[in-house]
Amino acid sequence: MTLLRDADLADAFDHAARGYDRLVGLNAGYHADLRRSARRLRLPDGGAGLRLLDLGCGTGASTAALLRAAPLARITAVDASAGMLERAAAKRWPDGVTFVHAPAERLAAAGVTGPFDAVFAGYLFRNVADPGAVLAAVHGLLRPGGRLAAHEYSLSGSAAHRAVWSAVCRAVILPAGRCTGDADLYRHLHRSVLDFDTAPVFAARLAGAGFTGTRVLPVPGWQTGIVHTFLGRRGGRIASGDAV
Repeated sequence: MTLLRDADLADAFDHAARGYDRLVGLNAGYHADLRRSARRLRLPDGGAGLRLLDLGCGTGASTAALLRAAPLARITAVDASAGMLERAAAKRWPDGVTFVHAPAERLAAAGVTGPFDAVFAGYLFRNVADPGAVLAAVHGLLRPGGRLAAHEYSLSGSAAHRAVWSAVCRAVILPAGRCTGDADLYRHLHRSVLDFDTAPVFAARLAGAGFTGTRVLPVPGWQTGIVHTFLGRRGGRIASGDAV
């Protein structure tokens, strides 16, 4: 199939927004894995005094994970889908959390400007038409020493992990999409993971966009080799905290 992009993908997420939290809740470890990736940013002092960007926040699961890791930070959460963002904003959040409707490629037009101390991107990069350009833009939004954690479906390159992903899609994900009337979106999910960079290739993209100290860390459970945390930082030093 042809992958959904831009407005077509945002429309598909709009349609799926009502039942999205229920469906991802069926994925064992979904929320725990997001929290793990957020913790891997190693933000100091509970995020006190830090300004963070949650890029591709969806219905707010990644925002909640970031808030758990940095409860004292100010968080700007952005998504291209108005429907997903509406579901996110309807939840209870502290005053330091702000939601903005914007695609990752046009943040400045929506008033989202740096510098940020860290960027968290959950399941974003395989859904943009030019991940390299978005990575470069994220690098530019970070202050010197600022950190990126991308939590992403990015296969290890092993044929076994590719087979596991397709088997799970055939058994669970694609039938769920048909039941909810969101078959196109869940076919996109299946295909987008198969077509996206392997973990080593995406790590090289980070380096190509100017990130230093890049690391690729797996998640546990059935998604080992399928979902990874990608870490990197903009060169330079910040006043406090450990390096990524």
